[in-house]
Amino acid sequence: MARRGGYAGAVDEALARRLRAAGILDARVIHSMAKLDRARFVPEPWRSEAGDDRPLPIGHGQTISQPTLVAAMTELLELAGTERVLEVGTGSGYQTAILAALAGEVWSVERVPELAEAARARLLVELGLANLHLRTGDGALGWAEAAPFDRILVTAGAEAVPPPLLEQLAAGGRMVVPVGPPGGVQWLRALDLDAAGRWRARDLAAVRFVPLV
Repeated sequence: MARRGGYAGAVDEALARRLRAAGILDARVIHSMAKLDRARFVPEPWRSEAGDDRPLPIGHGQTISQPTLVAAMTELLELAGTERVLEVGTGSGYQTAILAALAGEVWSVERVPELAEAARARLLVELGLANLHLRTGDGALGWAEAAPFDRILVTAGAEAVPPPLLEQLAAGGRMVVPVGPPGGVQWLRALDLDAAGRWRARDLAAVRFVPLV
């Protein structure tokens, strides 16, 4: 199977329309998500609800985010297809697969061994993604030996941005991370690092994610 966009099945036109209605403009993001069957990333008891635009449980206290939020976070990364991307929180692998379809190379870290192994089977064996590296461990530490990264995406809520992730972002890069207290209001924050080492932070939307541990 092709390493990008090689997902089986027809384009989900209903999902594509939903993403456009939610304000998603990036045609590559819409196409990649509409070609990927979300049901294959959802446990059997919830598979019939995979088409709903809402988070669903994947076990171990974790969830798979709703498609419109996945699309919005992905669009914020502004991927052109050549970037080196770090994802913190592989989870089911749904967001990871989207990143692999749109970026040059992806490194993803998951702290829950059972979720990490299930995602590995889906992404590397079933989908055959060749531009993907997976690790089980503490995502807040990043992946130092593969740094720097052009983009970093954190898929869990952090009370503060972990310093190792700040250190691993390349000049000219962007990090997207939910920031806020566990169980409270979090803000989806975009952090840009310019060539002179100056940071620019923007809080874009209120969100609710499981805590970054």
